[in-house]
Amino acid sequence: MNTDPIAEESPFKGQTGLRRIWNALSYSLSGLHAAYLNEDAFRQESLLAALLIPVALLLPQPGLAKALMIGSVLLVLIVELLNSAIEAAIDRISMDRHRLSKRAKDIGSAAVLIALINVIVTWALVLWP
Repeated sequence: MNTDPIAEESPFKGQTGLRRIWNALSYSLSGLHAAYLNEDAFRQESLLAALLIPVALLLPQPGLAKALMIGSVLLVLIVELLNSAIEAAIDRISMDRHRLSKRAKDIGSAAVLIALINVIVTWALVLWP
């Protein structure tokens, strides 16, 4: 019997050092690829990021303002990835309609909306003080 708590938690845990970092990078890139291929909202928000990040870098703003502007855009991508992961996990469990599944998906969607509002507010405050 294995008494290692990490092994009991998941058969995929336990790598250390550079191997763990390499695996984490590989999983992250696979996740970005899967999100881009399968999630329309992520593609749209990636396009938004591809447009807004260079604009932020080119604007005559101090470094901190640029960081806030870019950070707000990247936050949308982060929240969208988490929302997509929640939706995929729920759909994996069951495609049946259930009020808790709907609640979880709606809350994830609300988080994306708040992140998008954050972009608008951040950019407005930086550009029109």
